[in-house]
Amino acid sequence: MKVLFAAPEKAWGGFLGMLRSELPDHDSEATGGFHVESLAETDVLIPTMCPVTAAMLADSSRLRLIQQCGAGLEGVDIKAAAQKNIWVANVPTDISGNADSVAEIGIYLMIGLARKQRQMVPNLAAGKMGEPQGMSLKGRTVGIVGLGGIGRALASRLAPFGVRLAGIKRSGLRQTKQELGLQWVGYPADLPDLLAQSDFVVLTLPLGTGSRNLIDEAALAAMQPGAFLINLSRGGIVSRKALEVALREGIIAGAGLDVFWEEPPDPADPIFAHNIMATPHIGGVTDLSIQGIVRVVAENIRRVARNEKPLYTKDT
Repeated sequence: MKVLFAAPEKAWGGFLGMLRSELPDHDSEATGGFHVESLAETDVLIPTMCPVTAAMLADSSRLRLIQQCGAGLEGVDIKAAAQKNIWVANVPTDISGNADSVAEIGIYLMIGLARKQRQMVPNLAAGKMGEPQGMSLKGRTVGIVGLGGIGRALASRLAPFGVRLAGIKRSGLRQTKQELGLQWVGYPADLPDLLAQSDFVVLTLPLGTGSRNLIDEAALAAMQPGAFLINLSRGGIVSRKALEVALREGIIAGAGLDVFWEEPPDPADPIFAHNIMATPHIGGVTDLSIQGIVRVVAENIRRVARNEKPLYTKDT
């Protein structure tokens, strides 16, 4: 079968090369960028960050599977795919090591912001030793918005830091509070309460109709002036304009971003002049997570080749 990887050849830690090793009998090809010119000769599409629209699927007579190499399917028109009898599947974060890896980069961004990483390089170059004074995580409140696989992995790793943990979840609040040792938990409608009490607000929820621009001007105004926002989810959850204003006017102290409003972001975007730690959407790009994702993607391609239903399919 022909497998099309909508990304540069070596993106995501050499994912495509590993997939080829798993599936030597299939033809795997990279598009060279986050785009697709045609699906006419494709049996399996791995979209990565490329949107998959109904118009794109018009010439997909051979396409049998849209297989994401991660969890995010917000860019895929699942209804249009279903109308053409095309399976749509992802790799849940909590089965591949992805959630663990994203949680680790979340802590990296938290520590970097708390210890003023942006000031360290110029201080070292200027011979300023013992500066800057950072902020300890111990005793601070971390508010996690979304307690799925990534949120849960983050909470379990943060507990030994001596932080106070708060969270937002749609259901099962009492059980989740006990399981994760949260000091506070609320429903989505309680978001303002979480924002007001948190020194770090970490976004680990999916992008959907209800979460797009969830962190807007009002949400940022509800945060503490010295608080930090960490986005590990999708760029569309945060209003770019509102975030820039909040950083410029000191409404919040800084932000850690592994995802962006457009990807790749414009490196000349003036928002990066403010106190931002940014990483190029690599939260899930580790040896552990990529190996786990490759295993699931390869298995699903084998299943489709055998005319079997793939794992972790999504319905309309």
